[in-house]
This record gives sequence, C-alpha cells and structure tokens, in this order.
Amino acid sequence: MTQEERLLYLISYLISEKNELTSFHIPAEENARKQLLRSLMNIRPPKSVTKDFLNVQDAYLQEEQAKKGVIYLEDISYVKPGIYLWQGDITRLSVDAIVNAANSAMLGCFVPCHGCIDNAIHSAAGIELRLECSRLMEKQKIEEPIGHAKITKAYNLPCRYVLHTVGPIIYGEITKKDCSLLSDCYRSCLELAAEYQLKSIAFCCISTGEFHFPNEAAAELAIHTVKDYQKKNPNQIEVIFNVFKDYDYEIYKQLLG
Repeated sequence: MTQEERLLYLISYLISEKNELTSFHIPAEENARKQLLRSLMNIRPPKSVTKDFLNVQDAYLQEEQAKKGVIYLEDISYVKPGIYLWQGDITRLSVDAIVNAANSAMLGCFVPCHGCIDNAIHSAAGIELRLECSRLMEKQKIEEPIGHAKITKAYNLPCRYVLHTVGPIIYGEITKKDCSLLSDCYRSCLELAAEYQLKSIAFCCISTGEFHFPNEAAAELAIHTVKDYQKKNPNQIEVIFNVFKDYDYEIYKQLLG
C-alpha cells in the first residue's frame, strides 16, 4: 500500500463504524483527508478493532513520524547537568518517556483536531493508546486523581513509554494546594520512571494552557521539583523540559540560566 492508499483505507474503515457517516463525502485534497483521519481517530471510543486496521494504521503513522523527523537526546544541548531544554513537538522525541498532560478520564482528547498535547500524543500514537488507557481506567474504576501518574506503551511514538498525569485546573488565583498538586505531578512521573528504570523523561508544561496555571509559576514549580528530585537521586534520570510556545521557551531559558 502507498501512504495515500493507507490514508484512504483508514478513513473508510472508521467511517464504516458509524452508521451516520456512511454517506459522508471524503475530500480529495490530502491535507483535508489527514485532518479527517485525525478527527475520526479523536472521536472514536475505546472499542475493539481489526488486526488489519492496526497494521495499516501503524505503517501510516510511522511513515508520517519519519517525515516529521525524530529528535534524540544527543541532539539537544543540556543547560545544566541532567537538565535539557527543547522547543518543539514532543511527539518527535526519542527518549525513554514523554509526559502527557491528561484529563481525569484518562482517555485522551475527544475534540477533533484539538490543539492540546493530549490530542497530539494520542493522534501520533494511534488508537491503541486509548484502548490501553481504557483498560487501566476500567480496572481502577474511579477517575484519575490529580497529581498521580500512569504509564503506558508509546505505540507509534518514537519514545518507549508515555507517562500520563492530571494537573490541577485553575479557576481563579492559584493556591498552595494547586502548587502542591502540580509538584506532585512532576514527582509522581519521576518516581514512576525510576520504578521502570527509565533514564530520560521529557516533561510538557503541565496544567498550563487549557488548565490555566500561570506559565511562569508552573515553570518555577517544575524546575524546583525536578532539581530537588535529582539532588536526592543523583545520576538517575535526565530531564528534558519540552516547550512549544516561544513564551514558555523564554521563561524556562531565563529560569534555568
């Protein structure tokens, strides 16, 4: 199959799952088709899927990943021993684990082509990530508490694992409890990574953006928590602070010196 054929196959399969979409017109333009595929993946509930679909999906996503390019730890300059700063798409990083800023349902973002990191990670990993998260949550039987962490496979991402953590949502002024919970997110991810003997972890800007934690305060807490952990556990885990926006890059660059 060519990449174009894979794209059409995946779209057709996902449309066939929904009766209300069977008469849907598939656009001819490639970028529109790619957006449609991502949207269909985003809204798909965690349910069984054929092996043929997964084989085609994996081949498609891995080729798309190769087009984006993979970034390795040695490609990134460290700013302090054990700490790196990198600006870009976290789904390109080939490290032991990347961190996903999840919501309490822990199933990924269901909003088609939403700009959040949860959506980006699930879209690049493929639908198996949502299926694994669903199995974890069915076993847990309650929503994921704020400040905890879960680990899953990474599927079609270049990293080995994804660590999922739910940060605090800010509705007004930040409180001491908000700060404590955000620190817990970073600490829980580091402890879980250590439990799995992981040596490198890339953190996104947890709780900023959709969860409205002020960016500078969030960065200060992130850096303090990571440095404190590394001081108590030397030479254990290398940390990449991954940022996407120029604003966050400047904040981290200044705070890290």
